[in-house]
Amino acid sequence: MKIITAVKGMQDMLPGDAEKWKFVETICKNNAQLHGFSEIRTPVVESTELFLRGVGETTDVVQKEMYTFEDRGARSITLRPEMTAGAVRAAIEHGLIRDSLPVKVFYIASCYRAEKPQAGRLREFHQFGVEMFGTSAPQADADVISIAREVIDDLGIDNVSLELNSIGCKECRSEYHVKLREYFRANEDRLCETCKSRLERNPMRILDCKSPVCQGICEHAPLMIDSICPDCREHFEGVKSCLDAMDIEYSINPKIVRGLDYYTRTVFEFVSKDIGAQSTVCGGGRYDGLFEEVGGPKMPSLGFAMGLERILLTMEAQGIEFPPHDPPLLYLAPVGKAATALCAKIAREIRMSGVTAEYDMVGRSVKAQMKYADKIGVLYTVVIGDDEIAAGTAKLKNMEDGEAEEIQIDAIADRVCEIGIGGSFGRLTELLEGFSAMGNLAEIAGAEENPLDLTGLLDFEDKE
Repeated sequence: MKIITAVKGMQDMLPGDAEKWKFVETICKNNAQLHGFSEIRTPVVESTELFLRGVGETTDVVQKEMYTFEDRGARSITLRPEMTAGAVRAAIEHGLIRDSLPVKVFYIASCYRAEKPQAGRLREFHQFGVEMFGTSAPQADADVISIAREVIDDLGIDNVSLELNSIGCKECRSEYHVKLREYFRANEDRLCETCKSRLERNPMRILDCKSPVCQGICEHAPLMIDSICPDCREHFEGVKSCLDAMDIEYSINPKIVRGLDYYTRTVFEFVSKDIGAQSTVCGGGRYDGLFEEVGGPKMPSLGFAMGLERILLTMEAQGIEFPPHDPPLLYLAPVGKAATALCAKIAREIRMSGVTAEYDMVGRSVKAQMKYADKIGVLYTVVIGDDEIAAGTAKLKNMEDGEAEEIQIDAIADRVCEIGIGGSFGRLTELLEGFSAMGNLAEIAGAEENPLDLTGLLDFEDKE
């Protein structure tokens, strides 16, 4: 029979890779929580209308990329192509914005776009993002940007620069649209069919077109930053002032417009120099009118989304090492049915104390079990058979130096847990989960050759 494979553009996350993802996600989560953000989870399917009104009918996302279908003929629904519109919908529906403002939420979630799969740009992709509802202050923009900067720095990633722009408010943008239409009408016959349809409805979307011809035309188009009103300019200066105060480097890129219609004023991108054409690893900005577009009250807001596939690609391109996956601390090798039941009992006791342990699952010989234990990298092994059960003792063997200690069988669990909890085993995950992002992880660990070696991190905790 024909082998069934994953759908094109969808990717499996296998053991080994999943640990890398978890490490990155933990750094993201900890940084968001340090800034006072709480996690939100929204459905993977939303009403299509949410994205038509929120993301914008003239965007590539809505026109070309959404997975949209009929819900048993009742209404049109869509796999979420991004997370902001859903988070805003949830905040309105559940009254989150009736509480103290600003409301600050973060998410780690999958999104879906029906576009040509490329490196770092799959049809199912994953984002870490933050959203802040209910503030128009420029320091909020800078604070949100700082979260992304801190995540990138804590992962040890280099060569990622921050690019900043302001695309103004609704009022000053209308004047800019007049200038754009005048410019593009002079080149209308060369525009692609999609951009011709955008000319009257939303000429700014032409600036985001991927067509090489349209991109060439856009090279000399008027810039939004030259047309922003005094209020927007003052706001932008406030954002830059806060970033300067936080020692966050940036450059002004007046051609950033972002690909979604809801953006206003501040827009920004973090760009990597190491992953080719798909170089934007994080993008975001302010969306002061989105709440009103989807039926809510006026609510100035902002946020960003970081592509986790692109973050991992960048880390791989830079040779950044991940923390090693903890192998089981103990392998119990039973010989016979009675020994198997006893090993199952001991393994459960050890696991309930938060230490890893394994025992034979397939009925291998002792020799085959030892070969398997060596392959999975366990640090200790115990062989238990009828003789050991009769004597009440067994040998706990250290697989690194070959030394063995005689131990009472009923004391194995306590001894192994003492080793595990007293040493690094059983603590690495705990440390990562509770780790507060306080600068580059490599610097904290003090590991120059291996920037993510956690041995130094354990020493750091003990000294505190």
